[in-house]
Amino acid sequence: MKNKKASLDMKQYGMFIALIVIYLIFAILTGGKNLTPMNINNLVMQNGYVVILAIGMLLCVLTGNVDLGVGSVVALCGATAGIMMMDYKMNMWVAIIAALAIGLLVGMFAGFFIAYLSIPPFVVTLATMLMGRGLTYTLLQAQTKGPLPSNYNFIGAGFLPTYKIFFGDGILDLVSIAVALIASVALIWNEIRGIKTKKKYNFVLTPTWQTVTKLVIELFIIWFFFYKLARYNGLPFVLLIMVVLIGIYAFVTTKTVAGRQIYALGGNRKAANLSGIDTNKVFFWVYTNMGVLAAIAGIVLSARNGSSTPKAGDGFEMDAIASCYIGGAAVAGGSGSILGAVVGAFVMGVLNNGMSLFGWSTDIQKIVKGAVLLGAVTVDVLSKRKKN
Repeated sequence: MKNKKASLDMKQYGMFIALIVIYLIFAILTGGKNLTPMNINNLVMQNGYVVILAIGMLLCVLTGNVDLGVGSVVALCGATAGIMMMDYKMNMWVAIIAALAIGLLVGMFAGFFIAYLSIPPFVVTLATMLMGRGLTYTLLQAQTKGPLPSNYNFIGAGFLPTYKIFFGDGILDLVSIAVALIASVALIWNEIRGIKTKKKYNFVLTPTWQTVTKLVIELFIIWFFFYKLARYNGLPFVLLIMVVLIGIYAFVTTKTVAGRQIYALGGNRKAANLSGIDTNKVFFWVYTNMGVLAAIAGIVLSARNGSSTPKAGDGFEMDAIASCYIGGAAVAGGSGSILGAVVGAFVMGVLNNGMSLFGWSTDIQKIVKGAVLLGAVTVDVLSKRKKN
């Protein structure tokens, strides 16, 4: 019996394609300024903490809720680390542990009220947003704390070891090229393995030309991205943090019982309860996890800035929430993926970066980002209605 053929699900790649299109539009508008190796590096570093927050926010969104307090927790944890190092001369690792502990406590605080006292997440996280920002201003006495130690700054602004050679009119980092090669081989091997599995179980196959076209585009993006980094200073340390977190949470959400419980809770809480899932426990760990990831984002942000500031993280909760919905998370909860949230985060990042390079004012930038968010969610909702 021959395997059936089916076209690629373009909806699955919709926002990925949109990201490429938006990037190319700004490449034209800015005369290629966003194509430079320095700008590619800046895109990674400037969006590292947004990606980290979007990963945690997706879990909240999957339960049908959001966390409004993450921006304030970012500031509070960054302030904690800065005060520990600057005022109390503590070791960098002690400061990092203290910042993570603060994020954990804030997450547990929110999780307790949401899970065990049944206070609406909107109210609880609005409270943590206000209290967190107030505590940050109190601790820092409305002043900037810095400059922070260089070994701490490495977390947000450092690079992994490089092996540079002269190439053309500049340098080339062979470590970045090696990573691109490994990523390419892994991508091709994964695609071949998927095709063999489909053939084995007589599943529907994608036409060869579509598979090849998809692979060529993905390989081009991999090599473009890593080649640009190789022409600058190599791989940013933030990129390693992002990749590790993406890998961990992609595994948790797709391969573990805990991940399936989150999707079940978002789909229908009553049904989840009837199936034996402790939904209170799920709510508690989801918001506790969000606090820890907000702490990591706070550490990365303060390390990149080289200082702790009272206004750090202002508006980050909006970028994180928008990233999830732009990346395909359902408005009512219960669907969405880590990769989608990451793509959504980079859509926001490319928009911010491109509009800044083009010279648009911040007020215009907010209008555009709002329109993109509304448009992405509208398309998603309407497409689901047609299916139903």
